[in-house]
Amino acid sequence: MENIKNFTFNELQAKIMALGYDKYRVDQIFSWIYKKMVNSFTEIKNISKPLSVVLEKNFSLSSIKPVKTMEAKDKTKKTLFMLPDGKFIESVIIISEKRKTLCISTQAGCKQGCMFCASGKHGFKRDLETGEILDQVLYASREMQNTISNYVFMGMGEPLDNYDNVVKAIRIMNDRAGLDIGARKITLSTCGIAKKIEKLSNENIQINLSISLHAVTDKKRERLMPVNKKYPLKSLISAAKKYFEKTGRMITLEYTLIKGENDSMEDVIGLTQIAKTLKAKINLIAYMPVKGCSFEEPDKTDVQRFVRALEKENVKVTLRASKGKEINGACGQLAGKS
Repeated sequence: MENIKNFTFNELQAKIMALGYDKYRVDQIFSWIYKKMVNSFTEIKNISKPLSVVLEKNFSLSSIKPVKTMEAKDKTKKTLFMLPDGKFIESVIIISEKRKTLCISTQAGCKQGCMFCASGKHGFKRDLETGEILDQVLYASREMQNTISNYVFMGMGEPLDNYDNVVKAIRIMNDRAGLDIGARKITLSTCGIAKKIEKLSNENIQINLSISLHAVTDKKRERLMPVNKKYPLKSLISAAKKYFEKTGRMITLEYTLIKGENDSMEDVIGLTQIAKTLKAKINLIAYMPVKGCSFEEPDKTDVQRFVRALEKENVKVTLRASKGKEINGACGQLAGKS
């Protein structure tokens, strides 16, 4: 039996009608799953018992299971989930003064093997189903009493490697009949799969796109991020430019500052050129130590020097605070370990 949360509204409508029931029943089912967040079909009060039995027979409402939640001093919460097949993922709730942001995983493990990231250190296990992605959102919504303000696909895995399930999850999140989350509150972060960025630009969903750049020359980026061998900077910048032109959504360049690796004045110049070409803003974040990686966290003075140099070039830059460091919940630290 397939998880009922794997289906969009229209897909489920077709299946319910094929089972001999009126299509308006899907309005009821979607409302109870995504608005009232029930955990079983028997909790749906406004459908007949025969339909409840049919749902039980044909679909599952299985959910990922929270195994452990850790809370940092800065109130960042990281939850380890066990998937139905026993594999593990993590998601994080980041709390700041004005925002509560959910960081969502899309894969157990990761294929990309970025040198500074923990998610791929134990290899790629599998893609998450649409329902397993949505379960992270539903769990966080229940835990935070529906006060999550922003949703970022920046957890374990490369979202565009799991393209179909991620796009379907976003559509259900955005659907008024589903979770009714505004598209502009949703950000997808990619390591730079150019052909999928172009494909995403044609989906007609007004989400934010964030590109994990981290280096401004092909030589340096290939060493840090193997994806650059297949999609070098020229193709990535071209795809990002098309996304901006097609959607009108400003792109964010994520740049993890690593001591002695990508923090020179030459890097400032290269980053400035790319940002101005794409009319993009820059999210700068200091590298957080990852077990098994030899990279070093930059000094605070070096970080400030880098920020000031970018500001002198008249590019929009934000220095993002690293949160959840002591619970391995910061950017690049999620590993999905039991």
